[in-house]
Amino acid sequence: MTTNQHSIGSGFGADTTAREVLRGIDLTGKLALVTGGYSGIGVETTRALAEAGAHVVVPARRPDTAKDALDGIDGVEVDELDLADLDSVRGFAERFLATDRPIDIVINSAAVMACPETRVGPGWEAQFATNHLGHYALVNRLWPALAADGGARVVAVSSGGHHRSGIRWDDIHFTRGDYDKWEAYGQAKTANVLFAVHLDALGREHGVRAFALHPGGILTPLQRHLPKAEMVERGWIDEDGNPLNPDGFKSTEQGAATQVWGATSPQLDGMGGVYLEDCDIAEPAPADGARTGVRDWATDPEQAARLWALSAELTGVDALTPR
Repeated sequence: MTTNQHSIGSGFGADTTAREVLRGIDLTGKLALVTGGYSGIGVETTRALAEAGAHVVVPARRPDTAKDALDGIDGVEVDELDLADLDSVRGFAERFLATDRPIDIVINSAAVMACPETRVGPGWEAQFATNHLGHYALVNRLWPALAADGGARVVAVSSGGHHRSGIRWDDIHFTRGDYDKWEAYGQAKTANVLFAVHLDALGREHGVRAFALHPGGILTPLQRHLPKAEMVERGWIDEDGNPLNPDGFKSTEQGAATQVWGATSPQLDGMGGVYLEDCDIAEPAPADGARTGVRDWATDPEQAARLWALSAELTGVDALTPR
């Protein structure tokens, strides 16, 4: 079934941590793959899943850095992957598939945010290419492992930033006019939601379900491209780098909770294709423009199918669309 975009009253909330949503859940024998699983909320995601018994694969652009960050967490393996490089994506997927292991959970947590205008591959805008196209290609190339046993979940980490922009169908890669790093980020985060919508539509007959989510506001290395002055101007930090409104930000343990809940909670059994927020299914965005809930441009199945087709054309990979 497809779940309506409304709260299910999960009993959790914005203050819930990843460990809390996993209480009573045994992931022994499960394999989870977490991109970005060595930085920010990704570390806490990896830690929580491993503590619950899962074996966690962390593909990383900087494997040595990842190994250092994850030192002391049992049940973790690191391999090399650069989401902005489709050859790297293919290489990682081929190495993993050669191990003949099924995948139970994929959490696409890696991202870049509001970076200066950057081009990758054949001139693609870097945020769309890294946050969306790289993950799209990765999941498609890993499809045999995801579909092997049925029951797998794919979780796309989006953001409330998707409120900033729908898909710019006439100029996705910002080839005309001025580059807007925040609009580009918003488009990439909308793409993450649309990806989950269509993946769920295609994957459910194989037992694979997909979700997207907003983890909340968290101060992590995701902000690495933002000048300190800009974060001060936005009211995030003071001149000394301290949060100005600590209650307005989640801890990394709280920030990891929604993606862990989406990946593991039995409350979501039989559901999919929806956007999550604060460890529950989010409501549609309110008409007053407040940046809560999910915008309709991010959950429109026709736009989701259109983006999937475009992504297949750009990457040359499509493991799910019937031919």
